[in-house]
Amino acid sequence: MSSTYYVFIVLILIVAFLLMLVIMVQNPKGGGLSSTFGGGGNQQIGGVQKTTDFLDKSTWALGTILIALILITNFTNLSANDRQSKLANKEVQQTEQPATNDTNTTNDTTNGQGK
Repeated sequence: MSSTYYVFIVLILIVAFLLMLVIMVQNPKGGGLSSTFGGGGNQQIGGVQKTTDFLDKSTWALGTILIALILITNFTNLSANDRQSKLANKEVQQTEQPATNDTNTTNDTTNGQGK
């Protein structure tokens, strides 16, 4: 497999980890870690809303990036496998020799001692 395949795998792992963190920070009831980022009083409501919006948008963005990376990795892997199979077929064709019918010619090196 090519080195680009491994680069995409590492990117997928990083994005998946970030997506997991963003999802774990969110709380569907509006509490949790997202509420601690706001100030006090009325500012807390605005801060929580902006933090929730940011977490929601980042979740969608990371999810979209993850799906795109998975598809790109799949196509990269398919093209690499296609190239490898074509190369292997070419090598097999080059190593195959056409069969010749040399059954009429024999080597009598073992019976030629008495002559």
